[in-house]
Amino acid sequence: MQENLAAKLCSLLGEQVNQAEQWKLLGQEKDGSLLLTWVESGSSPGGEDQYSVIGKYDRAKDILQVLHKFPKALNLVQASVNQSSSVLGYVVKQKCNSLDLGKGKSQLSSNCEKSDDNEKDAQPHDTKLEYYQANVIELKTKEKKILTLEDNKSKQVRIQFLYKEKSSRMLDKLLVLVHQEYVKMCTILYDTTSEEHSVGDVKSETLVKTFIWAQWDAVNQVLYHIHNRKALASLFNEDAADKSPKPSSVSPMLSGFQFHDDLPHETVLNIPLNLPQAPSSEDCGTYEDDVIPLRIHDCSLDLIVISDRKGAVCICHHYLYRPVQPPQHILDSALSDSNTVHFAYSVTLLHQSCVIHCVIPGIPWARVKLMKPTFTLYGDNHMIVFVQDFFTHLLEIGFHHQPCCHVLTGPLPNVPPQSSYLVPLLSLKIQNETTSNIRNKHSLIDSNRNSTSSSSNSIVTVDLPTLDLVDLSVPTNFLIDVFKKETNTDVRLGILHYFLSHENDMELVSELLSTIVEKPRSLDIVKILQEFLISGSHCLVQRNLLSDALPLLAYIPVTTVDECSKFDTKINDFAVTLNHEKLLNTSVMLLSPQQRLVPYRSDLWTKLWDLLSKRSDELPRFKPSQVAEKLLLSLACYQPEALSRCSTPMSPGAGFTVTTSTLGELMGGRHGKCGPGGDPGLPFIELESCTASKQEHIVSVNLREISVHLMRHGAQGGADRGVPRPGSCTPLHVHAMSTRYVASQLEISRLLCQMLSKVAGVDPRHELERGFCLVDQLEDSRRWLLFTLLERYRYATESIAFPVPQGFMSFFTYLGYRTLKYSKFLQYVQRSVFELQVDVAKVIMSDIGDTKENVPRKLELLSLLPRSRAKRLLNQWLHPMSFMIRAREHAANILSGEQIQSRNRHSQHRVHHNGLSAFPSSDRLSPLDTFLDLLTAKASLTELDFGLLIEATVTSTEDFL
Repeated sequence: MQENLAAKLCSLLGEQVNQAEQWKLLGQEKDGSLLLTWVESGSSPGGEDQYSVIGKYDRAKDILQVLHKFPKALNLVQASVNQSSSVLGYVVKQKCNSLDLGKGKSQLSSNCEKSDDNEKDAQPHDTKLEYYQANVIELKTKEKKILTLEDNKSKQVRIQFLYKEKSSRMLDKLLVLVHQEYVKMCTILYDTTSEEHSVGDVKSETLVKTFIWAQWDAVNQVLYHIHNRKALASLFNEDAADKSPKPSSVSPMLSGFQFHDDLPHETVLNIPLNLPQAPSSEDCGTYEDDVIPLRIHDCSLDLIVISDRKGAVCICHHYLYRPVQPPQHILDSALSDSNTVHFAYSVTLLHQSCVIHCVIPGIPWARVKLMKPTFTLYGDNHMIVFVQDFFTHLLEIGFHHQPCCHVLTGPLPNVPPQSSYLVPLLSLKIQNETTSNIRNKHSLIDSNRNSTSSSSNSIVTVDLPTLDLVDLSVPTNFLIDVFKKETNTDVRLGILHYFLSHENDMELVSELLSTIVEKPRSLDIVKILQEFLISGSHCLVQRNLLSDALPLLAYIPVTTVDECSKFDTKINDFAVTLNHEKLLNTSVMLLSPQQRLVPYRSDLWTKLWDLLSKRSDELPRFKPSQVAEKLLLSLACYQPEALSRCSTPMSPGAGFTVTTSTLGELMGGRHGKCGPGGDPGLPFIELESCTASKQEHIVSVNLREISVHLMRHGAQGGADRGVPRPGSCTPLHVHAMSTRYVASQLEISRLLCQMLSKVAGVDPRHELERGFCLVDQLEDSRRWLLFTLLERYRYATESIAFPVPQGFMSFFTYLGYRTLKYSKFLQYVQRSVFELQVDVAKVIMSDIGDTKENVPRKLELLSLLPRSRAKRLLNQWLHPMSFMIRAREHAANILSGEQIQSRNRHSQHRVHHNGLSAFPSSDRLSPLDTFLDLLTAKASLTELDFGLLIEATVTSTEDFL
């Protein structure tokens, strides 16, 4: 149920006041407490019927504390209080002739006249100019003295107390910001000789002379500001004789001031900005007085900096533009509600050294002028960009890989439709964190491991116009519905990657996969399955891994989506384009740890420096396509019978076994094992009848390639490039990572096969049979659906060189034999989609009858088998054609001089025949005798299989074709 902050605080006031109305938010402090003002009705100290009150709401304790009651109603726009709640700073915005802030009327009137004269030329027809005044007032003294810091400023004014780790009763510091004029720091010194510790003196120091925009980061105690900096002059002039002065160009620069408890501030950040429109230095007229986050606004610049304590710094810039900019007078006349403009925003990720650009063209001006996006961090790996009643962007901005798996959808269903501008409140949980509780460097790499569910990632926001409290979250059901309805593959992959890699919820992933039954022939299914395999194996490999080997995760593939790829989709019939731009040398814009006032002090900027120093564009992730390309060559000449099972990684005595850990241990589920039959969730028994299967070869190649890649780039390459994170890894770590990754490949492949079987309505736990018998018992609809899904699974694993469970290929081949027409089945065999292992080929051969129509089918099937495998099946086929083929091969071997082992191939089960034309008679010679004489001249009698030759000769006289 939606809650209103004003109504909630009215209930906390209870019967203390007769009426409290006109609630307004004035600010937010570092501990998450909120400063608010309201107007009460009743008798005030000044004799007015209504008067303003400022209170502090402690969200953690749910307590509202009244700080000060003014003698009359004032237009309070911003406030800040020190840590001990003894001094309150506030900003009033009033008409010049109505200001009454403790000054004499004569002095006030002269100030107004003076200010009016200054503004007369700029705005001669404007008689409703508003001015800012900033004051501080003592709260805990008998005589509440008011000190004016800024008086009658037409530019926007903001004040903010600095918070320290340990509060001091000696002094307090607060910032005073006046737009386009200066930023100064005021030091309030207290009179320690008095019992009340009243304000003794106020000293000020100018930090910034001119600036365009500013924002205060309460959590990290950082002041960001944008100022114009002159371009650096070149030492080499093309024309040295030309010494005439030239106008110097200026460029906007974003700087960051870090404040400390006992040390002076320091500039930790200097970033040149490339803005679509240069900020104007002229008067902006009216200002927006929203106070969360605390900013000095500029009419031509809507920018916000979002950061956390783990090193993420995001610069979010929202703007409107037209592709072709007409002259200003034409633009003013043509900018009607029916015209369209481009809505755009950019998010600069300093910790990832890239910029995400988003453009939505063709939005009507009547709608776009009211759109104010909300930017907020969501969990450890995402940012929400939300515009009410239009769109929601879940941007991936995490640490462990480049941002690429974004989710672009419509508006969130849980946000009330009447909300207009949501601003996020500080998380109370984050505020209670200490430095010791912040994750170490290894935790930053795999921050997705302990990610919380989407419900716990809820962000508390407040709608500034109405003070409604809204939980901004992305519901699970909402993402599932988007996955079902969305036609854009990138969006679907982003949702799958979100649940699999960041939420680690296999039940939800299984629910997503169940939606593909509606369109089993969709071409997107293969990409979805590939994303499941890649993301799942990356998530799986992190469990039970040596901590020293964790840095090598930077080289393991994490997604199938290309880094910095372009993203195109549609939201509410509007085209959305999302692209990436890489930044070069981001670390040079940051103060290095050794240059800090306190070297290597752990804070936001040292963590950001560590992230940037460990990043490198040359750090290549392993690509499964490398293995797939090599398998195209190696599998062409692959001979399973030539390999020994004891030399392959899947064998029990070969270094490691991929089935040592259960899926329940790895994925946190309830999966188990079932003895020699393998995984009970698979529709077949994990058993290979051949000497060494093709899957063992794939596992072996994967193990070799990933080991070489990690050794080249992780252990040696990292040290050569000066990258400290992977440089310390040893060959032992490489072996641990590579073996674990290959094992995870098979585990996740087995899990996917199990899920697809359940999606197709074939749950082996509820079936009476498994393997070939299960296929025979399935009705046509389930058999077709199971084959269609497993066909996509087969292609997905082959294209990224992932192994499949043992026994799958035989099961899949027999399933295709029962599902497809025989002619199409042979095409699948010819294209190596089906593999005729001994077990499945034997069953298919016995299933095909020995009629005249079926004998050519069997012969064609045998011709597609490897030679040794075909000979084994041919020996078991008791048919005249089998005898003839074997006899011809036997005779050909003898005539060609091949060494034939002594053998007795006389069939114990003779074929019944009635032809005698091959035997000798009184009037003719026997052709068989003549042929045997020829063979005995080439080989000894022990090498001849007389039974086979005689049987073939006799059956050749039969009419069996």
